[in-house]
Amino acid sequence: MNVEYTARKYQITPTIRREVETGLNKIRKLLGDRFETKVILAVEKRQHKAEITIDPPNGPIVGIAQTADMMSAISQALDHLEKQALKHKTKWLSKKRKAGKKFDGQSLQDNLEAALGLAENATVSVLVHKFPSVARTTEVHLVHATDSVALRPMTLEEAIKETHFRDKDVFVFRDPEGKLMILHRTREGKMELIEAP
Repeated sequence: MNVEYTARKYQITPTIRREVETGLNKIRKLLGDRFETKVILAVEKRQHKAEITIDPPNGPIVGIAQTADMMSAISQALDHLEKQALKHKTKWLSKKRKAGKKFDGQSLQDNLEAALGLAENATVSVLVHKFPSVARTTEVHLVHATDSVALRPMTLEEAIKETHFRDKDVFVFRDPEGKLMILHRTREGKMELIEAP
C-alpha cells in the first residue's frame, strides 16, 4: 500500500503520519493491500481539512472531514472512509455470491427448520434486491392557477361545462350544498369526480 501525502498551508508531522497509517491499517484489513492512497491535508480559513482517497480495484472511495484541528479532521475522515470501505466490501461480497438452487418440497422444509433454529445447520438463503443508485426526478415548476377554482357554487353539470370551457385537467368547485368537489381529467380523457371530506 503506497500513501501519497499532499499538504496545503500545513506541515505534516510524524504524529499525523502515524494517525493516518493506523487508520489505514483498519481499512487494509477490510479491503486487502491492493489499493493506492492519497492524503490531502489543508488549512483554509482557520479550518483544517482532511481528504483521504483510496483506490481499490472496483472504484475510488473518498473520506472528507473539516474541523477546527487536524487530528480530529483526520479521525473523522478515516471513520467515514472505514464505513464506505465496509459498504464496498459487503457490496462486493453480495455480487460474488451465487444463486441458490430451486426449492423442492424437502429443501423448503429444511430451510424452514433452519430459519426457526430447529436444524443443526442454521443457514438461510437470502435474496438481495438492488435498487438504482440515482433516482430519476423531474424539476418541479409551480404556477398559481386561479382559473382552476370556481368562485361560486355550481352543479356537477355546470362544473363539467366550465372545465371543458377553460380547458383544464383539474377543476375545484363547491356544489350547491357547500361540499368541496374536484374534477380531474385522466390521460384517457375521462372525467373523475373527487369528493373532499
